[in-house]
Amino acid sequence: MLKRILIADDDTDICNLLSRFLKKHGYETEIAFRGATAIDALKNSKFDLLLCDFRLGDMDGMEVLAKMHLEEIHVPVIIITGYSDIKMAVNVIKAGALDYVTKPLIPDEILLMIDKALNSDGNEGSSFATASKASTKKSSVKGNIISGKSEKAKELNRQIELVAPTNYSVIIYGESGAGKEAVARSIHDKSSRKNQAFVAMDCGAISKELAGSELFGHEKGSFTGALSTKIGHFELANGGTLFLDEVSNLSYDIQVSLLRVVQERKMKRIGGNKEIELDVRIVIASNENLTEAYKKGRFREDLFHRFNEFTIQVPPLRNRGSDIMVFAQFFLEKANADLNKAITGFSEDVVKAFNNYRWPGNIRELKNIIKRAALITSGEIIDAPSIPAEILNYDSEEEITLSTHEVNQMNAETPIAAPRPVSVNLKEAALEAEYETIMNVLKKVQFNKSKAARILNIDRKTLYNKMKHYNMLGDIDTPK
Repeated sequence: MLKRILIADDDTDICNLLSRFLKKHGYETEIAFRGATAIDALKNSKFDLLLCDFRLGDMDGMEVLAKMHLEEIHVPVIIITGYSDIKMAVNVIKAGALDYVTKPLIPDEILLMIDKALNSDGNEGSSFATASKASTKKSSVKGNIISGKSEKAKELNRQIELVAPTNYSVIIYGESGAGKEAVARSIHDKSSRKNQAFVAMDCGAISKELAGSELFGHEKGSFTGALSTKIGHFELANGGTLFLDEVSNLSYDIQVSLLRVVQERKMKRIGGNKEIELDVRIVIASNENLTEAYKKGRFREDLFHRFNEFTIQVPPLRNRGSDIMVFAQFFLEKANADLNKAITGFSEDVVKAFNNYRWPGNIRELKNIIKRAALITSGEIIDAPSIPAEILNYDSEEEITLSTHEVNQMNAETPIAAPRPVSVNLKEAALEAEYETIMNVLKKVQFNKSKAARILNIDRKTLYNKMKHYNMLGDIDTPK
């Protein structure tokens, strides 16, 4: 039976070209010009893959993935994006997409990705099916993300070796794509629990409505849509390690339930009466400082202190010096094996560009750049034409930096939003101050979220989450 691919793009020409091309290579295709149409098609027909443009007329890639998760549609997703959207694509991968392909589209690249998506065993990447169902396979990370030559890499490994043999809960801080899950897996692999399950859950990719069910499971009929009994992540991880990524995204109610489970070491499924004894080591990760989060009322202080037995800071790739090319060579060797090529290294221009670039997507971004470059390279060396222009032309001198005076001046400006009432509550006052600071920075940089995130010294995902929290997204007509 032919494999069925749904193509979602609001560009008619691209849809028709892709459809004809894929049909010539033995696939059956269907076209959707809107995100809502694509979701309906996935609900009503069986597809083996969704090839989806990041920017659709009625929604973007993140919204498509969220709706698929809400509808429990478990189909691998490949996102089509432009070079300028790569930072967004990194977040889409984390939200559950299997991979992304950049424009201009290269036929061989698309075929390779589709073949890999339809014929893989699910170990490469993170399809939406595996994103919503915890992986209980024994971890096999061999230090590929953690090991390096830099002093920061050596210190990171020293901390892992120190805490791994214990049963301490661990908080891992670091930017998106820096390797927090790899650190968590390494802790698990070096512990006495290494032969038990390692279960990972991205709290940022789970809706508030589903978070409780994902963590604790539910019984059949416990709520509308609970058509069968579900085993939660805690139960799956029993005896092993549970990794909660972006834990600060959990709602207050779920945090209360989580605290109770952590304290009592037992739980009940939603709608169930049977108490389940738990022996789970918990490792959490956040790109937001949880101390600041609980001080500002966004995270429970008692839950923070339960988790805060040991802390590890994962350095961003741009601060790891010689490790950049160590990782680049490692990913090149993996790409050679996947593509049956024998590329030996990188040109001097590429090495210089890699060492100069800021790597906002960190190690995950580097990996995807190498995969694409290896695919389109025909010689023995990856040279400049194989690398995105935004990396080759990156100018570190153009990075925006503001003095304390400039920041204070910005904060003194009249905010673009309607005046908010002054609060005498300390937590509310802190939240209001944060709101005004973010809005003034966005105004200063003409709503370029990447620049605003750098000025605020947070990553883009954190900025987006804060904007969503403060209902700012509706105030901005043209996201950047």
